[in-house]
Amino acid sequence: MILDLDRFIEGERPYWDELQALMKLQEDRADRVFTLEEVRRFHYLYQRAASDLVKLQTFAGDGELKVWLENVVARAYSALHERRARGVPFAPWRWLSRSFPRTFRRHLRAFALSTSIFWLGALFGAGMLFADYGLKSEFIPAQFGHVAGKPSKRVEREEKQDFDYFEQRQTFSATLMTHNTKVTLLTMVSGVSYGLLTVLLLFSNGILIGVIGYDYIADGQAEFLFAWLLPHGSWELPAIFIGGQAGLVLGRAMFGWGTNLRLRQRLARIRPDLINLVGGAAVMLIWAGIVESFLSQYHGPSVYPFKILFGVFQLVVLAAWLGWSGRKPDPVAA
Repeated sequence: MILDLDRFIEGERPYWDELQALMKLQEDRADRVFTLEEVRRFHYLYQRAASDLVKLQTFAGDGELKVWLENVVARAYSALHERRARGVPFAPWRWLSRSFPRTFRRHLRAFALSTSIFWLGALFGAGMLFADYGLKSEFIPAQFGHVAGKPSKRVEREEKQDFDYFEQRQTFSATLMTHNTKVTLLTMVSGVSYGLLTVLLLFSNGILIGVIGYDYIADGQAEFLFAWLLPHGSWELPAIFIGGQAGLVLGRAMFGWGTNLRLRQRLARIRPDLINLVGGAAVMLIWAGIVESFLSQYHGPSVYPFKILFGVFQLVVLAAWLGWSGRKPDPVAA
């Protein structure tokens, strides 16, 4: 293909200048949120400039112009593919109210699958205990020995116990946060096994809940069970499901279904979403740990209705946050 170089440059330079102007705006106003149309226009201008650079390679002369356009294309590539945070302060509220819930909804199928696997495990555990109550000790780990006895005996003991030592509650809360965060991170990281270990972890944790739940309900302690678990479990369990959600997203990336990208590229593409999911789950677990230490461990028939209502209220708040927060378009800074 033969091109008139001068005419080609004259026709394409306005597009190069527009691309430079958008990059300068991005650099000067790093906190500015671009509209969808601006992003699409930027992408189009980048592709056009890259195509023009290839065409310029066919000309022997004007090496200076080639070097200049190469620099423009390289800067545009970085702006598109690098998530630079230089000069942009982390905004916790924006992340909690927009980035995290949007990421959650983008991978809603993985969350639904994670939740389903857990509750299938719970049904399996309850079914096994229904079939043979003697299997209870086989399903409950040593660290959960406080639920190994007869539920009614534990309820009687717990309702008489005084849990008023602040230092003890503080230590207990920190222990719960650390443990549950480790479980969530492990569930996510296990996605490198192509999701297999993530599935097994979710299913096995579900078995434990199923065994405990069936044991207490069968012994007539359903009210105690819901008052005990709902206040913190209304956020703790969804946080673990989100950890499983992240693990399944990672597992899918390991398989590479529907894309020709290499593994390294696939992992790079989902890395921001994994960070958002696990970070959001960690925040939820911090709150769940506080609630478990300072509310869930208070037992008494007079407070059971309040604790159950509080747990239901938290579920509604969580559903509203993850389901609707961040649905409005981002405002464009002037």
